[in-house]
Amino acid sequence: MNKLIVALCLTFVFTGSAVAQQLGLKLKSQAALIMDAQQERILFHKNPDKVMPIASITKLMTAIVVLDAQLPLDEEIFIEAADVDILKNTRSRLRVGTSLTREEMLRLALMSSENRAAATLGRNYPGGTRAFVDAMNRKAFELGMGSSYFVDSTGLNRANVSTARDLAKLVSAAYDYEVIREFSTTAAHAVEFEDDDHSVQFVNSNNLVRSTNWEIGVSKTGFLSEAGRCLVMQANITGKPIIIVLLDSLGKNTRLGDANRIKKWMEIGFARKVRG
Repeated sequence: MNKLIVALCLTFVFTGSAVAQQLGLKLKSQAALIMDAQQERILFHKNPDKVMPIASITKLMTAIVVLDAQLPLDEEIFIEAADVDILKNTRSRLRVGTSLTREEMLRLALMSSENRAAATLGRNYPGGTRAFVDAMNRKAFELGMGSSYFVDSTGLNRANVSTARDLAKLVSAAYDYEVIREFSTTAAHAVEFEDDDHSVQFVNSNNLVRSTNWEIGVSKTGFLSEAGRCLVMQANITGKPIIIVLLDSLGKNTRLGDANRIKKWMEIGFARKVRG
């Protein structure tokens, strides 16, 4: 009997995609995974083991490594020329010479995907950027992310790669950090620059955190031409903690559309199937 139950559970896990299609869940992202975080049960997957560039989803690992090192969050660190993106030439409102606390840099890296903030967090790690990247890869190994590899703290390099299955593990680990939960879901934040007495408003790169229809615990977006538009979240749907991973969405709003399709599927289609 026990063997039969196990077999049925495994069948459900590996046929999640088929069940989803029967209920009308069609996602446009090239890779996706939906997981019941409480039971660690995969509800749906699409190309879950395809190794792909993950862009700024990388910054979730950056935050974990910073927090694990227990570096003082109130310490001021500076944006230097080394933090300027010369790979993709992305823009930043953090000018060279800007001084902010490590806490503020971490908040901006998570909520608005600030690349210079993420770069200076890595550079100000004991041993510098190279030691920081080594720590990222050690943490990935520790979390069982066997198909993941990191080369920088920003995600600007396309060599930062992972899979939807691995990223579900990363999101699950990130949820254990109160700071990541708070900063990644902050809708907007004003930063005071004391050197020239002005403030700048930063907003979350995930519009869904501002929606009253969503209850999001962890959020991170990513975009590179090589990675497409990506989104990972932990959110409460139908009273359950659900992890959503969406990779390589082509259209500007496709990842948000896929997230809303998943939410509707959970609330109507899948919930009805389970109850029935």
